[in-house]
Amino acid sequence: MSIMKEFKEFAVKGNAVDMAVGIIIGASFGKIVNSIVNDVVMPPIGILLGGVNFSDFAIVLKKATATEPAVLLKYGLFINNLIDFLIVAFCVFIMVKAINSMKRIGTVKQDKQKL
Repeated sequence: MSIMKEFKEFAVKGNAVDMAVGIIIGASFGKIVNSIVNDVVMPPIGILLGGVNFSDFAIVLKKATATEPAVLLKYGLFINNLIDFLIVAFCVFIMVKAINSMKRIGTVKQDKQKL
């Protein structure tokens, strides 16, 4: 079997298409979560902490020179990304929990029909 024929067979299968759709939706969902964290969640937290912008939090490891920029440890951006991750992980947890409960309901209905 030629490589092109194998690839065509793989690409047309439902699993590959489902995976592509999941990746595209996941990328879009990531942008939404990033916006929620940066534009909705972090500003009120910054106000509560005295007008702090987390993305500005950094430790200078090496000061800037005339020819080189400063080397920074940007832990504020890490905090933003950590919150992004927690929101995405919670959403995935809720989705998996809902899917599992629907599967259980379907299994119970099938078991009752067999009786």
